[in-house]
Amino acid sequence: MSWEHFDVEADVGIHAWGATRADAFARAAEGVLALVVAPAAVATTETREVRAQGGSPETLLVNWLNECLYVHEIEGFAVARVEVDTCRDDLVHGVLYGEPLDPARHPLGTIVKAVTHHRVEVEETPDRVNVRVVADV
Repeated sequence: MSWEHFDVEADVGIHAWGATRADAFARAAEGVLALVVAPAAVATTETREVRAQGGSPETLLVNWLNECLYVHEIEGFAVARVEVDTCRDDLVHGVLYGEPLDPARHPLGTIVKAVTHHRVEVEETPDRVNVRVVADV
């Protein structure tokens, strides 16, 4: 697991990391979506593509995570795993692996309203990319 939650007053923070920005963005999506449905209870029988744009790495991250939440909320899609295949300065594209939400098998956790720009960070070093966001719950 390359993500963890951290305490933020009245909200939840997600810190994720990876060898590349694409890896860190994928792990951040897994961390956010794990608040909603435990990924261990989700089978990977279907996929959904997600794309987002942004003018900075921080805006790109927030937009990406909110698009992932949109797929969960609007399509009723539970996510087990996330892969990012394209992560440029202005565009991110990836795939959510999971299945349609089944309340009998996927007990809902925290309701995440959105990922905010509050305290968002994208820190890139030659060895690792760290990202931090706050989810409004």
